[in-house]
Amino acid sequence: MNEVWNLDPIYKGFSDPQMASDMEKLKAAVARGAAFTAELGGMEPLAGLKEGIAIQEEVAALVDRLAGYASLRQAADTKDPEPGSKIGQIMAVVSAFAGTEAAFKAWAAALPDLMDLVRGDEVLREYEFLFSNISDSARYLLPGRGEEIMAKLEMSGTVAWSEMQQYLTSTVPVSYRGEITNLSAIRNLAYDPDPAVRKEAYEAELACYERIQDPVAYALNSIKLETISDCQLRGYDSPLARTLKHSDMKQETLDAMLGAMDEYLPKFWQYLKAKASALGYENGLPWYELFAPMGKSSTKFTTQQARDYLVELFAGFDGELSDMVARAFDEAWIDFYPRDGKAGGAFCSGVECLGESRVLTNFDGMFGDVVTLAHELGHAFHNHCIRDHRLLNRDYSMPLAETASTFNECVVMASAIGRAAGREEKIALIENQLQDACQIICDIYSRFTFEKRVLDSREEQFMNAKTLCGFMLDAQKACYGDGLDPEQLHPYMWICKSHYYGPTYYNFPYAFGGLFARGLYARYEAEGAAFVDKYKKLLHTTCVATAEDTAKVAGIDLTDKNFWRGALQTIADQIDLFCQLVEQ
Repeated sequence: MNEVWNLDPIYKGFSDPQMASDMEKLKAAVARGAAFTAELGGMEPLAGLKEGIAIQEEVAALVDRLAGYASLRQAADTKDPEPGSKIGQIMAVVSAFAGTEAAFKAWAAALPDLMDLVRGDEVLREYEFLFSNISDSARYLLPGRGEEIMAKLEMSGTVAWSEMQQYLTSTVPVSYRGEITNLSAIRNLAYDPDPAVRKEAYEAELACYERIQDPVAYALNSIKLETISDCQLRGYDSPLARTLKHSDMKQETLDAMLGAMDEYLPKFWQYLKAKASALGYENGLPWYELFAPMGKSSTKFTTQQARDYLVELFAGFDGELSDMVARAFDEAWIDFYPRDGKAGGAFCSGVECLGESRVLTNFDGMFGDVVTLAHELGHAFHNHCIRDHRLLNRDYSMPLAETASTFNECVVMASAIGRAAGREEKIALIENQLQDACQIICDIYSRFTFEKRVLDSREEQFMNAKTLCGFMLDAQKACYGDGLDPEQLHPYMWICKSHYYGPTYYNFPYAFGGLFARGLYARYEAEGAAFVDKYKKLLHTTCVATAEDTAKVAGIDLTDKNFWRGALQTIADQIDLFCQLVEQ
């Protein structure tokens, strides 16, 4: 089994002649876009629409291959300066295309019969949702060269600050038991069976952040100020309004979800206190025990064993999913193990030029790592299900992005719990799932609360590291309640979570995806095999419909708080079972 992913099918390196050729093609396509913009005013509407789409498809395909490769190389080794340099070169070319896109959108939105033209053409008809959004969002476009200017400035703004945060967190040395390790490895020790290891690792982690807290605080402040300025220039009511607009999601849906989460927070505090009591703590659970394993499920997986387990398991749900998972392992789509300089966490990235995906994890062999693989391969399956859409239709919104990944987790955990041989194994599996559920409810809510406060405060003040730590502690106390020991929290979560350094409010989508997927899994349990085709159709729809219309494929109303309550109740039932088991 491979240890690292194979990127050679994309390019064989930055000196690959094909990469140089594609860079020239990209420059030529961007230049054609500029010439097209100059002639747009005198073009026949249908011809202009079709040519504009063709140019955008060409540019998108080239950028996906060029920038996608460089980004994957950068994540695999953030110490290597070459990927960052190449990304800068690519984006410098692409930034000039922002003006072309903006001009095309403004021109198209002004056509009085736009949607009639779109519906009457075989190719354009596939982009009906895209053009509907263009028409609706035209008022947020910047006039003149505004879009091009903003795109260029973003490279030395948010993109640069984000890259710095990733570099600092992936390279900061962590002193632990007389040796130097990296942040990904030390954070993985939160799952260690030895409580002394978990506590010492937590203390070592917090200590290392002091080395980088000031530059990362500057990064966060700068990114959020750029976000605020962008929203003001474009006329959005707030950064949250912009996020919801980009997410094709209603405020009513977010309110319904957060309202239901508010109602169920005390249930999660009950779980945390039960775990604390079982581990011998009286004042709530210390932060460093959030991921403490319970019960007896110490089985270690090799990557080959993880492959066989997931392929067999998913075969019982859908052969198409199982076959794709086998390909991911067998054809080296996955970069498995932590190492110095490698980005932390896990992600999946679609590689459209190959019709494949690539997955990065920091695999340590525990069952939770197998669940993480299943999660990321859910993203890969989502990419697989939308691949027959035209290129510009392969971008689903942030909230729906977590649907297939979390659904995969539900499949894995339901099977594992159902097969559990005894009380101790059942405790281990249920508690593992509750760990994840607590993250997408309590922790995600704390991240949302923290980010909202940062954005609400940024115009009036620069928030240094001490202030940001205070904000984070306040958010954790509000969302974890008395479930955690108030003296043993994590003030530096704003440093290590990359979600603050990319798209604004990239936190609530995890709660959305987790709960939406649980609601879908409940439908699967009720309907059986008949649900599978409906599920795949729903995934296929995510790119060409709002969140609300996508959910209707499965007969779900996202603005109804009762749907979210139902999904949360499935977790509450597990909490009750967990409490009963540990009390025995």
